[in-house]
Amino acid sequence: MNLKLYPLLLSILLFFCTTDKKVVEKDSRPNIIFMMADDHAYQAISAYSDKLIQTPNIDRIAKEGMLFTNASVTNSICAPSRATILTGKHTHIHGKIDNLFPFDTTQVTFPQLLQKAGYQTAMFGKLHFGNNPKGIDEFKILPGQGLYYNPKFITNTGDTTIIGYVTDIITDLTIDWLDNRRDKEKPFTLFYLHKAPHREWFPAERHYKEYINKTFPEPPTLFDDFATRGTAAKEAEMNILKHMNWASDSKLDPEVVKAVGIEETSEWGTRAYNLRMEHFTDAQKASWDSVYGPMNEEFKQHYPNMSEQDKMRWRYQRYMQDYLACIAAVDENVGKMLDYLEANGLKENTLIVYTSDQGFYLGEHGWFDKRFIYDESFKTPLLMSWPGVIKPGSTSDEMVQNLDFAQTFLAVAGVQAPNDMQGESLMPILKGDTAQWNRDAVYYHYYEYPAEHAVKRHYGIVNKDYKLVHFYYDVDEWEMYDRKKDPQELNNVINDPAYAEIVKDLKQKLAELRVKYKDSKELDQKFIEKYENKK
Repeated sequence: MNLKLYPLLLSILLFFCTTDKKVVEKDSRPNIIFMMADDHAYQAISAYSDKLIQTPNIDRIAKEGMLFTNASVTNSICAPSRATILTGKHTHIHGKIDNLFPFDTTQVTFPQLLQKAGYQTAMFGKLHFGNNPKGIDEFKILPGQGLYYNPKFITNTGDTTIIGYVTDIITDLTIDWLDNRRDKEKPFTLFYLHKAPHREWFPAERHYKEYINKTFPEPPTLFDDFATRGTAAKEAEMNILKHMNWASDSKLDPEVVKAVGIEETSEWGTRAYNLRMEHFTDAQKASWDSVYGPMNEEFKQHYPNMSEQDKMRWRYQRYMQDYLACIAAVDENVGKMLDYLEANGLKENTLIVYTSDQGFYLGEHGWFDKRFIYDESFKTPLLMSWPGVIKPGSTSDEMVQNLDFAQTFLAVAGVQAPNDMQGESLMPILKGDTAQWNRDAVYYHYYEYPAEHAVKRHYGIVNKDYKLVHFYYDVDEWEMYDRKKDPQELNNVINDPAYAEIVKDLKQKLAELRVKYKDSKELDQKFIEKYENKK
């Protein structure tokens, strides 16, 4: 061999070896699994409180990672919350201020950015708005709210109906993708999105047979009269006795409702109940009737002698029995997912998140539903695990929001977040470096009024100690709560002289937050006018 050619040949050989190595080298960036249930109250996760239910599988995420005790949403209603999660922006920016207003489809979502950066993306379950999610390689999502039994799914290739219980089906679809279509050379972002426990709370057969016989402790404010609160709380239509549907919510046959002389709260209740019954298979209907039929007969016998308090207590128990039975199925299926990830070596390099699209009332103040800035609605469960990064069994009380998810996931993937995202990456908290976390208060704004549940428009500021709220549109009222001394938010101290300086300071900080997040009185009026024209 010509010795002069040897260095050249060696360089060529090294070039091809190095290049080939880059081609086949596995992308080692972390996977991201985003688990979310719909309307899952933090009070119904035993990592937060074990008074109502045990959720050992969801709790595993906290035991292996971090539990957030001050996580919240920017707008406590389903579609706006989901749009905020995807965009990292407040609802007045991405346009989905309520369930009626359209999402601004020019907005960039974090799945689009991760997909562009080489992540494989998939989504299974309930998105709630939009039939073609952006930045998702494969999806099977429920149309709108979807059904608990035998649901239809919208997919990349067309619609399909699957016989079974929706919580189980969503898990099976997710694991099927992980087993059969996941690219093992790529990191992935996986959306695992449960319909449960959204209204009207139809449990799986294995759970309703058990839970219909359970009795649950009543919240101390079940019979709240709102004597110390303002107009908004007094006029809201979320009372379990007065505003729940008797048929679809409490599972009373419309003929029973009629027979005992109850006036149904809306046509929706009867219509929804009949639709669900018609959608059962014969076997599912027979099983349902064998359990809920005797409950109907017992109610019919006792109703004439029930006091108003008796009725409220009965309806509360019926609500909890079905709602918590739905949670039981979610917890089982989260366990199935976690077991799969562990068995297939996917937990070590994966950030796992469990959350809800907002909080939910479980009888506190006599209410169900959400929408308010008050804690049961405003706060949301948030549990994260990430081996080697998040210290197992850790807890954070920092003021974090669903606004922060997009920037967090981009940071995990090493992708630069767009400058117009409004959240903050949670990475300093996840790594235990809270000195790098500078937020001491969060901003909230709810818009959907006048509408179902009659929760007035309001915005506010919340920090660890206090909550200041402004209700507007048809009222002009302020409320403030001392979160440490009054965790049940029963005493509005807005006019208490002892809090005068705190009120003044918070009003100034609230004004600054509105500027920071590009919200304003002008925008408030713009959305009011659009809403009125739309109605």
